[in-house]
Amino acid sequence: MKHVHGHLLSHLSETPEQKKVTEEVEVDDDRSWTAESDFPNFHTRGLNTEAAHLLTELPGDEELPPIKHGEPITDRRSTFQPHLAPVVTTRQVKMVLDKLYENKKIASATHNIYAYRIYCEDRQTFLHDCEDDGETAAGGRLLHLLQILDVRNVMVVVSRWYGGILLGPDRFKHINNCARSILVQESYTDSVEEASKAGGRNKKHKNKKAK
Repeated sequence: MKHVHGHLLSHLSETPEQKKVTEEVEVDDDRSWTAESDFPNFHTRGLNTEAAHLLTELPGDEELPPIKHGEPITDRRSTFQPHLAPVVTTRQVKMVLDKLYENKKIASATHNIYAYRIYCEDRQTFLHDCEDDGETAAGGRLLHLLQILDVRNVMVVVSRWYGGILLGPDRFKHINNCARSILVQESYTDSVEEASKAGGRNKKHKNKKAK
């Protein structure tokens, strides 16, 4: 599929002709995408869009957060690989995505699904968002995983290179398993087993654990 640099940050037109769709259905690979914004949507708990936008207007001296890369999973010629970065502002989210897209391999992925969850201490609420990047419902599932694990101030991106064979629901399993694995790797949760059993439990909010 044709990619536009940094298009994960863009609102795509909602018309069927322009909206990127999953590789799990037949699509026209020659479609083009139109960027409408430099920032993702702000879906917040108790925080409206205007207030969320103010959080991006912080001093411009923020540094690019360190980006970690996890082990890939390959199934029927599709490959999934997770990436993780600590973030505390939406500007850092944009910086991380821009940096990832400088990597030609990541930029060429069929889908780059992401979700982030930032805790706003002064408002005692969460700023969060997600992006399917054409893999329908994958971003929401990834964000739900971050919520049930109760992690904060982190974003996870999962790249998928489609191999030509439909995976059905298994693709969501691989996306979430990649995300769990890198959250364990970077000490945001205790173990893959705990992460798998976390659904529905009330747990203490977790930043990255001290090593």
